[in-house]
Amino acid sequence: MTSGSSNPLEQHVATVARWCARLCGPSVDPEDAAQEVLATATRRLGTLRDPKHIEAWLYGITRRVIAGHRRRVWWKRWVSPMPDTLASSNPEADAIALERARRLRDWLERLSSKQREVVVLCRLEERSTAEVAVLLGVPQGTVKSRLRLAMQTLESFAEESL
Repeated sequence: MTSGSSNPLEQHVATVARWCARLCGPSVDPEDAAQEVLATATRRLGTLRDPKHIEAWLYGITRRVIAGHRRRVWWKRWVSPMPDTLASSNPEADAIALERARRLRDWLERLSSKQREVVVLCRLEERSTAEVAVLLGVPQGTVKSRLRLAMQTLESFAEESL
């Protein structure tokens, strides 16, 4: 029996943590991102084709995880807090939240029904694209494509309103 690590990811934990700390920016928690990167890498370790390229593979996962976190932060800025959770101790903040919720509802109505349903299921209900694909009876790639296009459209609506 060798004394080497049985988990090939162990020696890269510090590197992933460093990448996340440097790349996440102020709106994303680097510890949460690093944890998600390592969990994703652990689940997908069987897809690593060449162990010599593990750092490049991990970096790709890191980039995608951080991008996902940034998208969620952007999304939450528009949907949180929703009107039923307003604090009412700060009327100005409540008015801003109500206006954001109104804008978001208007923007969602401007999307096609297919794009709107994936936004609602994936972003508002926080379901995975795989789960949404099953619910809608479409391939997962279709869900991802619709979601990407819908989010681009919503971002353009947000930019127009500034």
